[in-house]
Amino acid sequence: MKKAIIGRKVGMTQIFDETGAVIPVTVIECGPCPVVQVKTVETDGYNAVQLGFGEVKEIKVNKPKKGHFSKASVKPTKHLREFRLEDITTVKVGDEIKVDTFEAGEAVDIQGITKGKGFQGVIKRHGQSRGPMGHGSMYHRRPGSMGPCSTPGRVFKGKKLPGHMGVDTVTIQNLIIIRVDSDKNAILVKGSVPGNKGSILKINDSVKKSK
Repeated sequence: MKKAIIGRKVGMTQIFDETGAVIPVTVIECGPCPVVQVKTVETDGYNAVQLGFGEVKEIKVNKPKKGHFSKASVKPTKHLREFRLEDITTVKVGDEIKVDTFEAGEAVDIQGITKGKGFQGVIKRHGQSRGPMGHGSMYHRRPGSMGPCSTPGRVFKGKKLPGHMGVDTVTIQNLIIIRVDSDKNAILVKGSVPGNKGSILKINDSVKKSK
């Protein structure tokens, strides 16, 4: 990746293009993100930059983080994220990455944590079909056969069963930026992105640009 920024999901809305077509968009508040640390192959074994997002009172930061921010001479931030960039020679500690880094029409990859659904059954979690709903079937929303009987006498790994659903780290690729608002530090991206309103997102230029 060549450029990146941290954002906060504001919500979804819709806008109209020049032809009057409706475009569903997600509004993301992005930056400004101070560069807190620059990692190099010589010092850390790889090239990367660490960005901060969301100012926070210094009293709410523990001593290790306080020293980390003071070393970079930047104000403490609530969130820290790391990005591996191809070229870090143009980035210095203390610089600010703003939303105008991106332009309308660019393709980006957005990573976030999905909404938590709690404990769910196989129909909602894996999209399986239900059984007959007649009163005598006694088999409505069950997961299905567990496997062989005495041999091997266990459930095989990978069996789709009920369990915890959501709160997964998901990346959606090749989302198109519809609009960049530098005054409000926001970008409008076509389509939906992972997470609840207010969740933190990692945004970078697309690594697999669609043709």
